[in-house]
Amino acid sequence: MTRGSERLRQAGHELVELDRAVHAAVHSTPTPQIDHALARVSRAADRSLLWMGIATAMSLSGRRRRRAAVVGMAALGATSATVNLVVKQGPKRGRPSIEGTVRTHGVSMPASHSWPSGHSASAFAFSTAAGAGAPELDTALRLAATVVAYSRVHTGVHYPGDVIAGAVIGAGIGSLAHHLARRVGPRFMPYG
Repeated sequence: MTRGSERLRQAGHELVELDRAVHAAVHSTPTPQIDHALARVSRAADRSLLWMGIATAMSLSGRRRRRAAVVGMAALGATSATVNLVVKQGPKRGRPSIEGTVRTHGVSMPASHSWPSGHSASAFAFSTAAGAGAPELDTALRLAATVVAYSRVHTGVHYPGDVIAGAVIGAGIGSLAHHLARRVGPRFMPYG
């Protein structure tokens, strides 16, 4: 093993340990009021219902926002397929243990692998693509995506690294969807 590959292996080990330590810190701190609120947020994002609701509201508030919502939903669909059918077939990381936590989870433990977080990927795909098409909503959409992503750690179904990976994948596909829509889409559904 070369010196560089040994350093890379060690850095990977340290990241996993840091990930577990942050998760343990979150789950050793009692926060009963926050627990219930974040469990509701996490459940609202199941099967992308939260994002479909937001897309529907955006669609009712003007042509430009309607187009942004369509692009956001397309990004969400592409991301969900990519994460669930391709990426989750790679590293098979188990879900965090529910033993030793000070809180009740408030959400069902998914049967799929933990890495990356599909909820986080979908949230950032939609918020990135839709927010780019409706810049006045961008901050609110990204804040909502961040809360959904954190809720997955807080409720104990993901490690922080899972949601970070999901957010990066989702934001990347969301940006790509927005750029493709700007290049190809104006002929079919112009902004404005």
